[in-house]
Amino acid sequence: MRKYLPKLITLVVASGVSGWLFAGGHEGGGLPALDNNLWRQECGSCHSAFHPGLLPERSWRKLMGGLERHFGENAGLDPASRKTITEFLAANAADRIDARRARKVAASIPPGQTPLRISETAWFERKHNELGAAVWKRKDVASRANCGACHAGAEHGRYSEHEIAVPGQGRWRG
Repeated sequence: MRKYLPKLITLVVASGVSGWLFAGGHEGGGLPALDNNLWRQECGSCHSAFHPGLLPERSWRKLMGGLERHFGENAGLDPASRKTITEFLAANAADRIDARRARKVAASIPPGQTPLRISETAWFERKHNELGAAVWKRKDVASRANCGACHAGAEHGRYSEHEIAVPGQGRWRG
């Protein structure tokens, strides 16, 4: 038995690492994939349906409470839809879910702040500090709110550096 113990240990460790990689562990604690048709339909009709884990609950509640003045647009919803989406966003917010990336986002926001834009968080600034101002003005990017321009997995909560392709630059090598 002792003769086979090192091989057995190697096999167990290799299996564990393979499972971890296959399950997305290499993404550094990405955000969980979420499926809520109302959220995707209503929020995604004008812009990306941003993953709730990118802002704290207080931010989502404030955003949803001011939809009639949503960044210069009237994005008002019927009361039932507003309540359903608000509760979904709150339940999956950065300070509510157990995901490493969400915890980092939440930790980057002081308790007294309630950012209404993901791009206003210290986490976002730190992750994007190597990009020049010209990148945000490129036709294929257009704004800091267009996550999908560079992050192929953004719609599914994946923001791994291994999946980034900046328009006009190619794969990210940060």
